[in-house]
Amino acid sequence: MYTVIFKAEIKRVDAEYDMTAVRIRELAINEFGCKQYTSVSEGDTEIFISHWESREQIEAFQQHPVYVAAHDRARKRWYKRYDVQILELLEEFSSDLSDD
Repeated sequence: MYTVIFKAEIKRVDAEYDMTAVRIRELAINEFGCKQYTSVSEGDTEIFISHWESREQIEAFQQHPVYVAAHDRARKRWYKRYDVQILELLEEFSSDLSDD
């Protein structure tokens, strides 16, 4: 399992940005097998965390024309900077504490 952490410093956000973010999430999950896709925002920082079964899935997703076009628009219009980390997930666990 692989985890991609994408952290961006936002220059500006508009309606097209929001629609593009939704489309990219749907593409990752529905067409490339992304297992989980989470985003959080605070101030001018946005973080996307996605989980994948293989590096090949990630690479195929990043080469898809919709992703390439969105990435190009983001670099030109929406982001001041961004950082990407691809990590191999060694262990994952959780605990549901709602019954405690």
